[in-house]
Amino acid sequence: MNYQDTLTYLYTQLPMFQRTGPAAFKKDLGNILRLCQRLDNPHEKLNCIHLAGTNGKGSTAHLLASVLQAAGLKVGLYTSPHYRDFRERIKINGGFISKRKVVNFVAQHQSDIQKIGPSFFEITVAMAFDYFVKEAVDIAIIETGLGGRLDSTNIITPLVSVITNISFDHQQFLGDTLPAIAGEKAGIIKPKIPVVIGEKQQEVFKVFKEKAKKEKSALYVANDKKSFEVILEKETLKNSFYTIKKNGKIWSKKLLVNIQGGYQAKNIGTTLKTLEVLSLSKTFLFPSLDISIIKKGFKDLKKKTTFLGRWQKLGQQPLIIADSAHNEAGLKNIFPNQKLVVKQDRKLHIVYGTVSDKDVSKVFPYLPKNATYYFVKADIPRGFDAIKLQEVAAKFQLNGKAYSSVRKGLAAAKRKASKEEVILICGSIFVVGEVI
Repeated sequence: MNYQDTLTYLYTQLPMFQRTGPAAFKKDLGNILRLCQRLDNPHEKLNCIHLAGTNGKGSTAHLLASVLQAAGLKVGLYTSPHYRDFRERIKINGGFISKRKVVNFVAQHQSDIQKIGPSFFEITVAMAFDYFVKEAVDIAIIETGLGGRLDSTNIITPLVSVITNISFDHQQFLGDTLPAIAGEKAGIIKPKIPVVIGEKQQEVFKVFKEKAKKEKSALYVANDKKSFEVILEKETLKNSFYTIKKNGKIWSKKLLVNIQGGYQAKNIGTTLKTLEVLSLSKTFLFPSLDISIIKKGFKDLKKKTTFLGRWQKLGQQPLIIADSAHNEAGLKNIFPNQKLVVKQDRKLHIVYGTVSDKDVSKVFPYLPKNATYYFVKADIPRGFDAIKLQEVAAKFQLNGKAYSSVRKGLAAAKRKASKEEVILICGSIFVVGEVI
């Protein structure tokens, strides 16, 4: 098979959650363990940081990767899903895995794949672990796909576990209360492995505290006055500037970070705390929290890690912004960012699409009623029908027209928006992936 044939095989012959939804979700770790056993258990040979959480884990993973690269390390990064290129999922120092290595992995292990019957996600996790070991990375940053306890990535024993936050998403798998969801995410806490909690949310913190106590794992909280406080001072469409307090005292002023969005302050705080905990490791050599390394990593984030899809500028006059926020907490976070681009009488046009298993009645209250909407269907089987989306949105006073594709919706927004107005593309990583 060539590369395109290999992708077709992965997408169509194996269950893929992003395309088909619940049918692809596996509720045990048996397949991934069997597959990795055939690969000589690469997951046991990696230094890892493991991240779970409803929102922010992708940004935090990229922030960590950039700083660790700035420290001179060879850094593997596994994230999901991808926007446009399958190889976005598996990177070393920002560079994608080669097409040839993807083809060779599938060809070499196709008989095992046929016998075991793993999902698309299980294959990509195994591929990442195998690739990182063969390329001898110093450290691998591994993002969970869905949940934590039963996620395919949860066969690793990391140097530190990170749980960014808890919000409602994928309730059909993780539970319909925040403590239930937290219980699934807490599944990545391993015996005697330190864990960093990004946000101390009263409703769920007890879950993490009890799990950490049970596993005899040191528990750290980021983003509080006893740790790191990250305060947004200024932002542009290219960079943000923060004041960082550590233990209540100024640690850094005007720290430049090559990302946008005030909501990233929490992810920056989580990153700093994680790096501080990593520096305490007795089994992994990482320098103490060096501000010069932090500055270099944050300043060159996008270049070092190929960071995509978060508050990303796609055009000017009209200004076009894409952001992959898709759930309640994510959308709640991005709309305060309007002040960055929507000034005075600048009208907002929103190209919005999502997936069919998303309960849009929970997210629509966070969308602004004074925008003009272009409801679109992402080009995947799970795409929410645009006309049905328009009908539900109208009940929340969100008004606009429906379009059969993302590109048609965006083209209509471009025609209607004046040069001084703003177009925001959001609702799903799949919608954003079609335009970036």
